[in-house]
Amino acid sequence: MIYFDNAATTRPSLAVLDCFEKESERCFANPSSPHAFGREASRKLENARLSILKSLSLPNDYRVLFTSGASESNNLAIKGIAKEYFHRGKRIITTQVEHASVLEAFRSLEKEGFEVIFLPTKKDGTVDPETLRENMNKETTLVSIMATNNETGSNNDILALSNVVHSFPKAFFHVDVTQAIGKRDLPYSSIDLFSFSGHKIHGLKGTGALVLKKKITLLRQIDGGDQEYFFRAGTDNLPGDESLALALDEVTKKLEENIAHAKEISSFLRLELEKNDEILMNSPLEGSPFILNFSLKRKKASVVTEALSHEGIYVSSVSACNSKGEPISYVLEAMGFPKERAMNSIRLSFSQENTLEEAKIFLNAFQSILERTINR
Repeated sequence: MIYFDNAATTRPSLAVLDCFEKESERCFANPSSPHAFGREASRKLENARLSILKSLSLPNDYRVLFTSGASESNNLAIKGIAKEYFHRGKRIITTQVEHASVLEAFRSLEKEGFEVIFLPTKKDGTVDPETLRENMNKETTLVSIMATNNETGSNNDILALSNVVHSFPKAFFHVDVTQAIGKRDLPYSSIDLFSFSGHKIHGLKGTGALVLKKKITLLRQIDGGDQEYFFRAGTDNLPGDESLALALDEVTKKLEENIAHAKEISSFLRLELEKNDEILMNSPLEGSPFILNFSLKRKKASVVTEALSHEGIYVSSVSACNSKGEPISYVLEAMGFPKERAMNSIRLSFSQENTLEEAKIFLNAFQSILERTINR
């Protein structure tokens, strides 16, 4: 098996699986319980929060809210900020190429009367800080822009965007770092709040976090108990939260090594694929080395990805969170590419588990499939 779909999800590391299994057996108490066993679980939960802050070199004026993943974190951040601070202003800003969980959260708020601005991107899929500045005003309370695009790997200049947002005192800057955390250096301390998932960094599905400055309050989206600083009700998932902290620790400790490894694979594949006249490269050269997106000129991406699947090679033709709907990339459309190109894109996404040998096997299989499907 060759798995080139790591932007959709990753294989959990052995250490993460071991952590979850053992902690589920030995410390199964509810962290909210008042007895000694519950207090032990509560201490471990706080240690997991501290571990995440340490991995990201963040000061103690940040806090970690554990969630079920980035989609929940994005909703909590966006709706929580917009509704908590609506008295400051109801203008909120995002981009046309965000993850579905961000776009739908903004559309929901738009229906509730918020003024929503969907920024365009440059040809490379990134946001021009000056375009952001032109759309900011004194009524702006929230800007949400992803760090790295999940389809193309386009990397936004987070520090430059942060500087623009923070030149407007009422505005908060939220960043979806799901495809960037553990994969690029980010100025986390310049961000007010950010979201990520465990399963994108060799952690477990159903785990994630929203990290935010302590001065920020949110209107909770789940009512009930007082867990997660009163911002998110529900019994804490201690084994999952500890496994998330461990997964983040593992990838941040090997950040430079993993980046170099991904660059070797993606650079090789880009060079070889660009030799093929049937290929149109969509990922910018300066984007994430963990994602390589290209379109087919005369073939259906769905046919090619299915043929690769039959050979045990797994890639994606659209984002996993969008693949059940219309088979077209709204991200590529927003970048200005024609519909035909946006309908026939393929995404390869890598992790430290992939090898250069796998890339060579993929190329041979891919070329063979293109030749077989010339008229399909």
